[in-house]
Amino acid sequence: MNTIFVTGAAGFIGSHLVDRLLADGKRVVGYDNFSTGQREFLESALANPKFKLIEGDCLDLSALTRAVAGCDFVFHLAANADVRFGLDHPHKDFQQNAVATFNVLEAMRASDVKRIAFSSTGSVYGEAEIIPTPENHPFPVQTSLYAASKLAGEGFIHAYCEGYGFEGYIFRFVSILGERYTHGHVIDFYKQLLAHADHLKVLGDGTQRKSYLYIGDCLEAMLHVINGATAKQAKHHVATYNLGTDEYVEVNNSVKYICRALGLRPRLEYTGGNKGWVGDNPFIFLDTKKIRATSWQTTLTIEQSILRTLQWLQKNQWVLQRR
Repeated sequence: MNTIFVTGAAGFIGSHLVDRLLADGKRVVGYDNFSTGQREFLESALANPKFKLIEGDCLDLSALTRAVAGCDFVFHLAANADVRFGLDHPHKDFQQNAVATFNVLEAMRASDVKRIAFSSTGSVYGEAEIIPTPENHPFPVQTSLYAASKLAGEGFIHAYCEGYGFEGYIFRFVSILGERYTHGHVIDFYKQLLAHADHLKVLGDGTQRKSYLYIGDCLEAMLHVINGATAKQAKHHVATYNLGTDEYVEVNNSVKYICRALGLRPRLEYTGGNKGWVGDNPFIFLDTKKIRATSWQTTLTIEQSILRTLQWLQKNQWVLQRR
């Protein structure tokens, strides 16, 4: 990889990836429409002569095609990740996830760029029958528009790899934690506790079981695979990996970690049921034997990742005002 194209470059994962690639001496073209990305996250990158930022939307195929020209590899991270409120604006998942991924592939085809890594999600497994869930688990009925749109993106990538000789890497993430985190349960709980330290509303019954992964471990896994694996040896030129830890926690435990770190003992108010919202999978735990067989290992436990995220939010409360 010489010049890398990153969509969603100003986002949580994208900005970390940009910094990591630049630290590795790569040239990077970042592409972001700043609908959710933060310019502050690219402050260091913008001072690097090997970084070029292009403000643009993945729904603008012409602009996207011009931007990707001359690059060798694409990390497609841009997406609408608003799982909880997906039913309120179903067109967002279709446009920003499915259509945007198709446009990225079309821009690559027009520019003769044939290698892509895609941030998918463990949510594509729905309410899986096998736990921990392996990469070859049959797909059930999709339970969220977000997951359905990500699965559509995976399908497009497989078809382009088969039809046009692309090389693809699909990474199915659990939820990612760490510095620059702007979306998810840690920030939601923290904002509530800042507003009222005596009580905390918890969606569902708190027994939902979730797995999480630290951002540094996520990046290391993707780059470890891409730099060391050969997707062309895999069927249809696509390699698919689950990315997660070998543990999970109940939502109640996440609450305990956060409240203990803040020195608070709020009254907990549960909304009830084993799901926080339609599409909230009550148990997400991915089988990661495949990625671990490559010698990749995690460095932080889930509790450590939650606490590191909380510490960053405490020092960067400006993020709370931008959501």
